Amino acid sequence: MTQPPPSPGPRPAIPAALAEIGSLVRLAVPLVIGLAASTLIGVTDTVMVAPLGTQALAGVGITTAVIVIFYAAVYGALSSFGVAVANAWGAGEARVIAALVRSGIRLGLAWGAVATVLFSLMWLALPHLGQPPEVLALMGPYWFSMAAMLVPFAVLLIFKQLFEAVDRPWTGVAFAFTGVVINVPLNYVLIHGIGPFPQLGLTGAGIASLISETLACLAAWLWWRVARSTRRLRVRGRPRPGTALALAREGAPLGLGYAAESGAMAVASLMLGLLGAVVLAANQVASSVGSLLYMVPLGMAGAVAIRIGQADGAGERWRLRPIGLAAMGTVTVWMLATATILWFAGDDLARRITDEPEVARLAGAIFVVVALMQVADGLQSSALGALRGLHDTDFPSGLSLVTYWVVSLPLAWLLAFPLGLGAVGLWSGFGAGLAIAAVILPVRFWRKTRPTAVP
Repeated sequence: MTQPPPSPGPRPAIPAALAEIGSLVRLAVPLVIGLAASTLIGVTDTVMVAPLGTQALAGVGITTAVIVIFYAAVYGALSSFGVAVANAWGAGEARVIAALVRSGIRLGLAWGAVATVLFSLMWLALPHLGQPPEVLALMGPYWFSMAAMLVPFAVLLIFKQLFEAVDRPWTGVAFAFTGVVINVPLNYVLIHGIGPFPQLGLTGAGIASLISETLACLAAWLWWRVARSTRRLRVRGRPRPGTALALAREGAPLGLGYAAESGAMAVASLMLGLLGAVVLAANQVASSVGSLLYMVPLGMAGAVAIRIGQADGAGERWRLRPIGLAAMGTVTVWMLATATILWFAGDDLARRITDEPEVARLAGAIFVVVALMQVADGLQSSALGALRGLHDTDFPSGLSLVTYWVVSLPLAWLLAFPLGLGAVGLWSGFGAGLAIAAVILPVRFWRKTRPTAVP
């Protein structure tokens, strides 16, 4: 009887980590592009609605500011599905993947419906939050169209994670961009009224976004049903009892954690509004650049979760630490590079974005703080993704709640207002919370991947 080959066992940490970088980067690049695509429908609406006037544009702005919290919550809640598929793919269990997809679709529909209901109910709170009545009178249909869009968004996210977990990430990117490509002409037709279609204005933008995301979701489902490349993923297999419930249980803390982060950022924006229009404008300049740079660690967090899930499913536990180290090291190098650019060239960058001298000066000062935050933010994000690949969700999500709501926000308020440091102080307070997470999460990952540790 032929004996199985012996386990290669652990290798020296640094060489093993270097060997994993290429695989992580190849997966992270399409993930970053896919994440960018998921934000482009909102950007498209902003650009195409702008000619309709200030009130319509304000309606898009209010809706986008709130719905991003629900996007983040749904993304977190469904990320357990991608890790489960990665485990099964690593173990070579195609029937398990087929069963997981069926459970995942139901889970996506459920979380999407919950998000739709909660986002719709948020409408009742807007008049009590000081929003302009004339804007609210205009934006109702747009708000509820975007609420309904959360259902196809959630199901499309299931298919996107499926393709990523089975090493076909560019397929997921293609379907993410399908919605964007459809949305542009459909927006134009429904906003302005072309041929037999009436001129619907802001309402047309909402309907176009809903139709575009739904068609992209249907295209992904059809591809899974008929494409030869997904044949193995359609093999009939019975879902294990309680699979959907187990995925929901694992994903719920992550959804809460991502919502806590986005919610804290939204509260910070409201706090900045108390400091005046110049501060808001400067913060928008700094945040737009910071958000763009942060796409890389966010994509790497998704990539490391999948790679660790695949290695864990294949029983290759000796690879877990090298994969995690490779992700954290790569992100740290990237963030150090971007921090250096922001530190030395932040003023010049701000002046290239805005012609207002006062706004540019303040944005340049905020860039210095953002530069200091970059490394900690990237490190905690990639460590969070590594722990997600190990199905460790409760503790990291609880830590997010503590660092953002117990540490960061109170400290940000203290520095910004009583101590008079303004926007710079506010972001310094957030940096302190990120620094705590950047220490605790990597240490937890290291302990969870001890040779004797139980996954």
